[in-house]
Amino acid sequence: MGCVCCKPSAIEDIKESPRDRLSSKAALELQASMAAPLRREELSRIKDRNNGSDGTAMLINKLANGPLRLRSENFERKRDKTEYIAAQPPLMGSILRASEGEQIAAGWPPWLAAVAGEAIKGWIPRRADSFEKMDKIGQGTYSNVYRARDLEQKKIVALKKVRFDNLDPKVVRFMAREIHILRKLNHPNIIKLEGLVTSRMSCSLYLVFEYMEHDLAGLVSHPAVKFTEPQVKCYMQQFLRGLNHCHSHGILHRDIKGSNLLIDNNGNLKIADFGLASLYDPCQSHPLTSRVVTLWYRPPELLLGANYYGKAIDLWSTGCILAELYARKPIMPGRTEVEQLHKIFKLCGSPSEEYWKRSKLPHATIFKPQHPYRRCVAETF
Repeated sequence: MGCVCCKPSAIEDIKESPRDRLSSKAALELQASMAAPLRREELSRIKDRNNGSDGTAMLINKLANGPLRLRSENFERKRDKTEYIAAQPPLMGSILRASEGEQIAAGWPPWLAAVAGEAIKGWIPRRADSFEKMDKIGQGTYSNVYRARDLEQKKIVALKKVRFDNLDPKVVRFMAREIHILRKLNHPNIIKLEGLVTSRMSCSLYLVFEYMEHDLAGLVSHPAVKFTEPQVKCYMQQFLRGLNHCHSHGILHRDIKGSNLLIDNNGNLKIADFGLASLYDPCQSHPLTSRVVTLWYRPPELLLGANYYGKAIDLWSTGCILAELYARKPIMPGRTEVEQLHKIFKLCGSPSEEYWKRSKLPHATIFKPQHPYRRCVAETF
């Protein structure tokens, strides 16, 4: 994909541009209109010499008021059209192409500038040789995470390498949404995106994050770690502050779990991994996918196929995290969606018969339990 700034002209053998041709025509018409009053005066004198003969008068009127008047009107219309064209703002497509060209010139690869222009707007890519990889610390469906040394800033960072399958535009847009969301958020309890590493000739992309030593899931499962009541309160308060910042900016995280809550050696907690995050409209004018949130932390409405939802889905996952801090293990580790929903019913109680009659969720009939469950949260915790 080449730079749009270097695109050859569609017509190269015509030296005169359309604007120049229009100006030349306008000049000829202007001369004709200026000559019209003189022609009328001359014809008037001829009319007087011929004593107002009917045939001559008709000829004179036709000459004076016919073609010349039409030519003058045509000129006025063309002039109005020229002013209209000149007054129009540049086409949006031209603006986007120019912006894309500027981003490519700044060092971004064309495939990224073409699909994720809004996400990288105003940024300049970091060079790969300004980082030194140390070790691999995590792996996701589409990415690997490395601990690395930022040689320019003299500090340790986390590099998230995003993998692309044949530079599929859908996958690139998916990643661009994550970058766009991270750039919208600025809060001490949300992981900070510090930069992007790529080059004009590269087919890979690294996201540069501040480095955090631990994640909550790892600490909970460690046999030597036991959280005190004040620690639980401290982590939950930080977590809820960060989550509130997301929701107040119209963003759903949609993958709250212990491994996505990072903690440094000073006890600071930050929400990370916005790969499934999405902008949402409280009015819910458009449906969303129900295939989000890791199974153990997925709320019942998503398991039942809901496509219209809000921040409550993140708060359900938050409740699971709070219980996990006390139980020191995931509280509902289902293996399938059916098993997960029944674990929820066994702990929280199943909905009433009236609910199942009124429910219009896609999977309500399939997942309805054979026998009702009694709520036992108080006894369990």
